[in-house]
Amino acid sequence: MTNAEIKIREVSTIEGLAECVRLQKEVFGLPDLEISPVRHLIVTQSAGGFTLGAFVENELIGFVLSVPMFAAGEERAFYSHMTAVSQNFQSCGVGAKLKWAQREKALETGIKFIKWTFQPVQARNAFFNLEKLGVVIREYQPNFYGTEYSTLHEQEKKFGLDSDRLFAEWRLESEKVAALSKGEKFTETGEVFRRIETTKDWNALIKTNPREAVAEQTRIKKEFQTAFSEGLICKGFERSEASPKYLLFANKI
Repeated sequence: MTNAEIKIREVSTIEGLAECVRLQKEVFGLPDLEISPVRHLIVTQSAGGFTLGAFVENELIGFVLSVPMFAAGEERAFYSHMTAVSQNFQSCGVGAKLKWAQREKALETGIKFIKWTFQPVQARNAFFNLEKLGVVIREYQPNFYGTEYSTLHEQEKKFGLDSDRLFAEWRLESEKVAALSKGEKFTETGEVFRRIETTKDWNALIKTNPREAVAEQTRIKKEFQTAFSEGLICKGFERSEASPKYLLFANKI
C-alpha cells in the first residue's frame, strides 16, 4: 500500500520492457520458458500494439500488454495478453488504472474492442472484470494453454491441472463500460436466468485439497458449457464470502 502518486505511461524502451520481464517473474513465478521476453514485447509494439506501465517515482510497479488482433468480422481489436502488478502494490487500484488507461489509448487509435482470458475459479478476478470493468462472457475454453504442473510440496509429487479459461469481451463504448469508466454505478436489467457458483479461495483449495479442486473445476466447466449452449451470457458477478456466483442472462446485448 502506498500514498505515492501512481502514473501511467507507455513503456517503449528496451530497458523499460526488460523491467516488464522482471515483473512477470516476480508476480507470476513462472519458469523462464513461460515468460514473454523483451523480444516479444518489442515485436508487439512494432506490429501496432503497446505496453502501458504503472510507475511510482519512476519505479515500474505494474504493466498491461495489448497485442493487435482481428475479432469476428475483421474488426480491429486488441488482445490484452497480460496484466501484472507488483505484490507490494496489489489491492491499491493499480490494475484498474492500467485497464482504464488501456481503454483510453485503444479508443484513441480507433479500436473499440479488447479481449482477454482469466481463470473461471478466481472469484476476485471475476468480480473485477464483470463488475468493475463491465465485460461480457460467452466463451469457455477447456485447457486453453495445456496442462499446467505445479509441485505440491506437502505431497512431494507433480500435480497436473487443466488451464481452463473464460474469455472476457470488453466493448469499450458500451453503455455499461462508459458509465463505469466515469465512476458511475450501473445495474444490469433483466432476469438472472442462472447462477454458477465458483470457489471462494481457489489458491487455498488447490493446496489443501487438489482432488476437490479438480472436481470443482470440472463442475464449473460443465455448468458454463451448458449455459452457453443454451444461449445465456454472463454479465454480472455476485460477491460473497461463502458462495460467490456468476450471473447469467438472456443473450441480449
